[in-house]
Amino acid sequence: MPSVRALIVDDSGFFRRRIRALLEADPAIEVVGEAANGREAVELVRRLRPDVVTMDIEMPEMDGISAVREIMRRCPTPVLMFSSLTYDGAKPTFDALDAGAVDFLPKRFSDLSGDAEQAQRLLRERVKLVARRARRGPPPGSSAGNGPAGAAPSPRTGAAGPEPRRESQSAPMRGEGAAPAAAPPVRPQRPPEVAPGRVQLVVIGTSTGGPVALQRVLTALPATFPFPLLLIQHMPASFTTAFAQRLDQICQIRVREAQEGDLLRPGTALLAPGGVQLGLRRQGALTSVHLFEAGAGQFYKPSVDIAFEAAAEAFPGRVLGVVLTGMGSDGARGAATLKQGGSLIWAQDEASSVIYGMPGAVTKAGLSDSVLDLDAVGPALAAIRH
Repeated sequence: MPSVRALIVDDSGFFRRRIRALLEADPAIEVVGEAANGREAVELVRRLRPDVVTMDIEMPEMDGISAVREIMRRCPTPVLMFSSLTYDGAKPTFDALDAGAVDFLPKRFSDLSGDAEQAQRLLRERVKLVARRARRGPPPGSSAGNGPAGAAPSPRTGAAGPEPRRESQSAPMRGEGAAPAAAPPVRPQRPPEVAPGRVQLVVIGTSTGGPVALQRVLTALPATFPFPLLLIQHMPASFTTAFAQRLDQICQIRVREAQEGDLLRPGTALLAPGGVQLGLRRQGALTSVHLFEAGAGQFYKPSVDIAFEAAAEAFPGRVLGVVLTGMGSDGARGAATLKQGGSLIWAQDEASSVIYGMPGAVTKAGLSDSVLDLDAVGPALAAIRH
């Protein structure tokens, strides 16, 4: 008997039929309805109560972004957006995530995997994993509560929504395996205490749900944040430039897409480009970014594991690794390397994670020094002294 009930929303009848056939090839998924525009989608979500919705962005009568906002206001339901993986497609996709969508998928399935069979399997797996969020309820602070998910407080006024700080200094989310089972972690009673001088570099790794999570964490940091940051987000190469620019506009710290040779500087976050791996090179007292092609068998590009391992070598015992929401277990191996060298690991808790796979894998392995609600991560980082 199917355990996941899906609603398909797209103005193309051909695409709806194709998605229906792919999803219903899995006996655990039932397509309970189809909608040709956002207005129909809002009504069908209210009437059919699906576990997950797949949503196109550009549609007549009501576009996908507006539909997501209405769904989250009336009947919060996990929504997966289908997006064009181009620079021009990035902005509306991020707008949809801000409106409350959980994740996005490429409309061209070959962008998920060069192997058609694997791409179809990854699509079904993503739908099933995201549907689990419906059974746990929305993360605290999501658009099921007050306002759009990811509508971060303005660094100037505290009001919801982005406020440009200054002219930007800025110049694949791939399919993942099932999340490992993990017992819900115990939240700490107080913010983690970090001794002065304990940290020289912060590395944050995330995947599904990460764009909104990173926004909420980074907007809590002051312009005087005393450490450099590296951001490893599973995201296609065509999106990372736009994402870095978006973060730079709403954060008090500077955010840039990392380039070869970039120096690590306090108060600047470097976002790893999609499609390559991020390493580090020491140059005397300075440390710079080294970008390189992924090797055989390296599925995630960029990989949290590889970035954590590079940070462990460059800053032995002085790294804070933070693992946020995401499917799979990328980051667990690298977290073990960091811990062996004496560095610190924080993980997001299950209740505030969109998908608990990555932070759950780290916590289940006993690597987390602290397990934090998402909204506690930014203030805890801001409290660390140099």
